[in-house]
Order: sequence, then C-alpha cells, then structure tokens
Amino acid sequence: MAIDVSVSRAIERPAEAVAGYLADPAHDPEWIGGLVEVQVPDAPLAVGARVERVARFMGRRIEYVLEVTALEPGRRLAMRSVRAPLPMEVTYAVEPAGAGCTVTLRVAGGPGGLARLAHPLMARQVRRNLAGDLERLAARVGAQAGAIPGAPGRPSPPPRARTRPPRS
Repeated sequence: MAIDVSVSRAIERPAEAVAGYLADPAHDPEWIGGLVEVQVPDAPLAVGARVERVARFMGRRIEYVLEVTALEPGRRLAMRSVRAPLPMEVTYAVEPAGAGCTVTLRVAGGPGGLARLAHPLMARQVRRNLAGDLERLAARVGAQAGAIPGAPGRPSPPPRARTRPPRS
C-alpha cells in the first residue's frame, strides 16, 4: 500500500458503546468529514457486507464501496475498497482504557505509478482528516455529555450528509 496513516484518540465512553456506534454505517455522515452520502446495508454489518459512500477529498468527488473484511464486535472493524478510484483499507480499532477507550482510525492505500509522487501530501491530508473525524466522533458519542446521540431518550441531531436506504 502506498500510504499508511493511523490516528488515535482517547474517548470518555465505554469501548463497547463506541465500537457499536462505529459499526453502524448510518452514523458515518455524523462523524466522517467530507462524506456526502452513504448507502446503509439492509442488515447489521458482517464480514462480506458492503457500504457504498460518496465523499469529497482534496477537492474531488469520490465514489467508493467498502467491503467488511473483519469484524470483532466491541473491538475492531476492517474494510477494503472493492470499487474505488484507488485501493484502500480502512480499520477502526477500539481498546478499553480505564473508564473510556482509545480509538484508532487507520487508512492504508493510495495511487500507484506517477501519482505516488503525491503520497506525502496525501498522507498529511489523510492524517488531518482522520484527526478531525476522531474529534467529531468524540463529540458525537457524548465524550462530555456521557450518552450516545440517538440512544433511547436522547434525540439525534440531523446528519451533515445524506444517508440513503439500501438499493433494491
């Protein structure tokens, strides 16, 4: 893989709660910056499930499909692109840490050929984006409020991007 970027952040919520939030693609537009649209699968995520996304990255519209390659409930979700302008692997890892957890987001991949010259710029931008995603994630899962938005008795604010139901 051309680039390999990981960013971690402590979040003051139980690991199971944060991992559950991450494993629901319907939440993706709430915390992933640049995401314009997500098509949510019919069933909960499982190995082999596919999530379609539309995002903006470095000024470009990018449509891609990620397939779940590993799922350890409460701990880790790994996906790889099966349709995308560039190959990529995405991993969300959640580790218990005291009363909260540490979340690590990892993106590996990128273009080959002459486009490899842009890897340092792309890696910096990916790192910046992942750090922003973690900040939004911490805010969304209630790092200060202590409750996950959308949980019973707590309304969810409207997402920044559209979430489409699965295609029939």
